[in-house]
Amino acid sequence: MIKNFKWLLLVSLAFAACNSDDETVKENNSVDGLPLTSGSADFSKYVALGDSFAAGFSDNALFIKGQEGAYPNIIAQQFALVGGGEFKTPYANDNIGGLLLGGNIITAPRLYFDTTTSTPVSVTGAPTTEVTAHLSGTFNNLGVPGAKSFHLLAPGYGNVAGITSGTANPYFARFASSATTTVLADALSQNPTFFSLWIGGNDELGYATAGGDPTVNPLTPAATFDTAYKGLVAQLVAGGRKGVVANLPIITTLPHFHVIAYNQLTQANLSSGGVSLVNTLNTQLYGPLHNALVFLGQGSRINLLTTTGNNQLLIVDETLPDLSANLKTVLMGGGLDATTATVMGQIFGRARQALPTDLICLGASSRIGKVPTVAADGIASPSPLLSQLGVTFPLPDRYVLLPTEVAEIGVATAAYNATIKAAAEANGLAIVDAESIMADLNKPNGISMNNFTLNATFVTGGMFSLDGIHPTPRGYAFIANKFIEAINIKYGSNLKGVDIGNYQVLFPKIL
Repeated sequence: MIKNFKWLLLVSLAFAACNSDDETVKENNSVDGLPLTSGSADFSKYVALGDSFAAGFSDNALFIKGQEGAYPNIIAQQFALVGGGEFKTPYANDNIGGLLLGGNIITAPRLYFDTTTSTPVSVTGAPTTEVTAHLSGTFNNLGVPGAKSFHLLAPGYGNVAGITSGTANPYFARFASSATTTVLADALSQNPTFFSLWIGGNDELGYATAGGDPTVNPLTPAATFDTAYKGLVAQLVAGGRKGVVANLPIITTLPHFHVIAYNQLTQANLSSGGVSLVNTLNTQLYGPLHNALVFLGQGSRINLLTTTGNNQLLIVDETLPDLSANLKTVLMGGGLDATTATVMGQIFGRARQALPTDLICLGASSRIGKVPTVAADGIASPSPLLSQLGVTFPLPDRYVLLPTEVAEIGVATAAYNATIKAAAEANGLAIVDAESIMADLNKPNGISMNNFTLNATFVTGGMFSLDGIHPTPRGYAFIANKFIEAINIKYGSNLKGVDIGNYQVLFPKIL
């Protein structure tokens, strides 16, 4: 019925290079022109704890080139100018991305931007990074994609045997010092002199990218985060150790939640063979549903499709009263047979058309217009005639953030950030205000650095990669500079940071 659904970005990739605004000063010179100094900090043994951002995750995968440009790696290169030591990273095997567990693919290859279709697509080739091929030695970069705050304290989080049950993390399992260790223990065993800690994003991000569905990925309670974070910091600062932490951005302002519009359905999407199906859909589905809902006093849930312009996606709103039984009764009263009326009641009991205040997750882009399956979507349609996601079958909860869920995430973020701020102040740590940085990235003019402007626009903004969450190489360089700025202010060092113009915006298909 519906044409193959593709969200078109229609963007240009004309990224113009500009010269540094300070060509007379070498990149590795101090920020103030004075001899380089570490100030009161000792960078000789630096460890970085965190999640996918610390690991260098980009374009929906972890791969060598992305890891090389991770913000802790860039920071470590700057530290090396003032006595910083070796900084080891648990590199993946390839630049394809993705993981294998026992030879089976468990995470997908990275994305690249296909200019012929104006969409992100997976690179060709299969992952070669096998989780069970354990890496030996110790590693300074302890960024673990997917890790939440309390995971850094969890014994067995790197146990391969616990991966399939969800009690362990495949990324950490590759390099954990033992099956029973913790991320924090592996950091402290190296006797670090300086640390960075940026954790908490996944405590809310997993919930957000799952459309606020707690059965897929729950939101970490504020009290749980508070206990875990304070416990981490208490052990990291023991003996007077110095470090830098970062708070969390408002997760729902990431481009991941602002690519797919609430009214994403174009007239072309609702056509077949060049013939519009809008009137047919109105006659056979939307009209009867609207009339039945009007009778029940809920007519605003579903209206007729328009024959001009874009149309709203159909979604599930779990906050609405369930009208399944009521719809069945009304539809049968209108002459519909019991079987069909029952099915329509089941499907549309909590359905409505999306509104501008709803956020559609980027993951929905590959599912809109497709047949729902339990494996991919957590639900299947009871009727083959009502089986096009977002069109004749509502997008399930996992693809949509409702206003109540956005507000819930905002409350959690505020609580997490209050904990982070209190821990930093109580222990005299440097702090990066990622919340304010993200707010500035979403402003019309973005943020300028080294004569380059970064903003939160998907693909062309320069800051975020093709998954709409993780930074680009240039974005990671920008983050590293922000960490260095905070370190300089707190400890009196004068590291200049790097020229972000030396870092590309998007990774090409072939690396």
